Amino acid sequence: MGRAAVGVWARGEAERKDVTTAVRFTLEELAEVAPGNSVEVRVPPAGAVQAVAGPRHTRGTPPNVVETDPETWLGLATGALAWADVVEDGRVRASGDRSDISHLLPLTAGRRAASGSGGEPKAPVVPG
Repeated sequence: MGRAAVGVWARGEAERKDVTTAVRFTLEELAEVAPGNSVEVRVPPAGAVQAVAGPRHTRGTPPNVVETDPETWLGLATGALAWADVVEDGRVRASGDRSDISHLLPLTAGRRAASGSGGEPKAPVVPG
């Protein structure tokens, strides 16, 4: 379902629920690829995740935070946008020594879903 939502987003056909599902799916993948609690990645209002190995943070604002909007996050997750470009133009706010997660992007499942390769089977086209 998540990979399909990323594909729908990549085709420009996403509704809000698709975007939310795609963001949550890619955030979960990030947490799997880089398990840990030293960086909090926030994509309001869709979701947030703690990832990247290092010092654990448990209270208050974490020292390493990445925050962006859903469209920018999905662009990064799929490889449609480059980290340096979106940080430079202010679409990503990254603070803290460990907040540069460019080496983790794009995410594998996000790339495959956006390109239409692999992942969940596509629904058959029924002549209408």
